[in-house]
Amino acid sequence: MTLGAADSPRPSERPARAARSAPGGTDGGSRLRTVFRLVSPTGAPVVRPDRLDARTRAKAMVPSVFTLANMLCGFSSLRAAQDENFDLAAVLIGVAVALDIFDGAVARAVGATTPFGLQFDSLADLISFGVAPAFLLYSWSLQDLGGPGWMLACFWLACAAFRLGRFNVTVDPLSDKRYFIGLPSPGAAGLVLASVFAYDGDFAGWHRLGPIALAVVPPVLMASSFRFTSFRWLASPRRDRIWVTVVAVVLLVSGLVLVPVGTFLFVAYTYLALAPLGAITAPLRRRWFGAAAVAPPRRRLPSVFFLVGSDDDDEDPDEGAALDGGPVGPGGPSETTTP
Repeated sequence: MTLGAADSPRPSERPARAARSAPGGTDGGSRLRTVFRLVSPTGAPVVRPDRLDARTRAKAMVPSVFTLANMLCGFSSLRAAQDENFDLAAVLIGVAVALDIFDGAVARAVGATTPFGLQFDSLADLISFGVAPAFLLYSWSLQDLGGPGWMLACFWLACAAFRLGRFNVTVDPLSDKRYFIGLPSPGAAGLVLASVFAYDGDFAGWHRLGPIALAVVPPVLMASSFRFTSFRWLASPRRDRIWVTVVAVVLLVSGLVLVPVGTFLFVAYTYLALAPLGAITAPLRRRWFGAAAVAPPRRRLPSVFFLVGSDDDDEDPDEGAALDGGPVGPGGPSETTTP
């Protein structure tokens, strides 16, 4: 949702409106409540929670149960990795990935997105797909490198936090859900768990390069602006295409039962390669299949700036420009967003 600047008063009007909002006209908090209102850049309905009945509020909180379970699995993975039970640590991250998918599906079924749910989900993902995979990588393969190995684990965590923070300030319920901006953190975590299952040897010589590449490439893609398909059309198929979802689920389950390690590797690394391959083949796909076959142009949604100033009536011209939707710097935004 958005702290909309479209309805913000002009700088000359703000003191008068602020004076009507509070005795003496000096209450900065009342002034900000007068200036800003909650909107959505794509027109999604936004409602205050206290205007909903108790049953509706309870339904909107159901996805957070899965989010909590996701976070606890990620935290438990840390304990398993500390005890050098790397397979169990990887399994717990895999369960966290499944729970993260479920909480999104439940949120769509409920038909409501709450700011609390968005923030809680990202906090849980930071533990399950940021802290847990980074610590598993370090304990499994990078520990022998000493300080550089720890720095690589920190790099993973930093990129995961950046990716989740960027998602929080650009999410919109009605925006294009077909693509993610940057490699999703669950997808990056899936690369770690697939690699842990696939390799049980000693990390020496050329074998050392694999974990190093694993600690560098997925984090860079998480922080990048590459488009990664969300496969939302598989999770929420149309009635005439539900058979595609059924076939995909059958193939995935069969692969996990018959060749679990190979299936994990195929799914994880194929998804990693989709965005670079998609960027390379985009001109051909646009020519052969039309504009709908490629990702649409990215629409930047910058985060809101909370301007903190003195309580006097003197206003900074730049502050007025930002509140009125004008530029706040080179190429400044015309709208400000926050979940």
